[in-house]
Amino acid sequence: MKDPRDSLNQEKMSPLQIAVVIITILLNAIDGFDVLSISFAAPGIAKEWGTPQAALGIVMSMELMGMAIGSFFLGGVADRMGRRPTLLGCLMVMTAGMLLVTTATDAIQLSVWRVLVGLGIGGILACVNAVVAEFSNVKRRGMCISLMVIGYPLGGTFGGMLASHLLQTHDWRVIFYVGAVMTGVLIPAVYFLVPESVHWLVKKQPKGALEKINAGLKRMKFQPIERLPEIDPAGEKKPVSSIFSSGLFSVTLILTLAYFLHITTFYFILKWSPKIVADMGFAPSLAGQVLVWANVGGALGGAVFGLLTTRMELKKLTIIILVLTSVFVAVFGRTGADLGQIKLLAAFAGFFGNAGISGLYSMLAVAFPTDVRATGTGFVIGVGRAGAVISPIVAGVLFQAGATLPSIALVMGLGSLLAGLTLLFAQTLSAKEDCAGAAT
Repeated sequence: MKDPRDSLNQEKMSPLQIAVVIITILLNAIDGFDVLSISFAAPGIAKEWGTPQAALGIVMSMELMGMAIGSFFLGGVADRMGRRPTLLGCLMVMTAGMLLVTTATDAIQLSVWRVLVGLGIGGILACVNAVVAEFSNVKRRGMCISLMVIGYPLGGTFGGMLASHLLQTHDWRVIFYVGAVMTGVLIPAVYFLVPESVHWLVKKQPKGALEKINAGLKRMKFQPIERLPEIDPAGEKKPVSSIFSSGLFSVTLILTLAYFLHITTFYFILKWSPKIVADMGFAPSLAGQVLVWANVGGALGGAVFGLLTTRMELKKLTIIILVLTSVFVAVFGRTGADLGQIKLLAAFAGFFGNAGISGLYSMLAVAFPTDVRATGTGFVIGVGRAGAVISPIVAGVLFQAGATLPSIALVMGLGSLLAGLTLLFAQTLSAKEDCAGAAT
């Protein structure tokens, strides 16, 4: 009997599979806008509440803390309960959190609601990589993952353009109203267009699995199956600890450390560039445009990375990109009060920074088997996002201590350099399982 996963892996992608990939791009775009919304709003918040820089750095880290918690715990939920219900639940949490942010009257309330938003984002980040890997075929999987990653800077780019325009006539709260609406719209899109993953149903075989698999196969224009494929009983319920087994321990450790280090550098640009530019004397709306350019560069970087994966070995390509990220972040810190030059350097930093994220996500998609794919991805992102939490706080403390921008950028840029060096210790990353071979 033919395994239905073979159809998804080897045959031409159906319109529904393409639609699911497009939805994952939009999910990542909403994540990009929601995460960066606090950066767009930061100048207005600081002005309204008189929030000092060190405290503002903590506020900007709150949703990142929620993301770390959400990724760590909800990745396991997606492996136990399924991809679809996890996505729907996380979208509802994000929508509620974005609306509640608009009711905040001080930094403490704002921080609480940003943690709630982060919980939803973290769960989506842990789940969406698995969804892309499991709905795309082997031939297009690397490109589909890169397209999904591009969604993040696209959300920041177009969201930033909209935010910069709205901030000219509204206060900072309008950004979160917009984010809540865009997030809420995706709830029915996921409900009606994203079936449960066939890969997950075959591996877990919950009650009604055969009917759900055939329903999904029918919607994707593939032949139904008469009975469930036989699976290894030992692999039906793998504990979270299996990502630390002898076969996966080194992969988990290396990818977590590399992700942590690179994110520390990446989020320095994403979180502090609007405030840095505003402190140079530019209007908040113009400061937000710098972040837009960083995300334009990020979108291009992800696209170029997707093309280069067909020509270069994944590990080598990712290391080169991580080193270049470090270089351009350091150069960004040495620019003067020239808005055109700042935008260009922010775009280069975003280009290499997001290409590095694409590389690490591609590694995650092939490093863990279906049983623990969301769990492994969630662990790497959850622990690694501690770098995103620490990054704006460390930068804020350094700014308040009187360190100069060139010195701070040099220090924060070291994260990506160290991430590249960490990957030198990685062996070939490829799970010997149904999604093996992706993005290689």
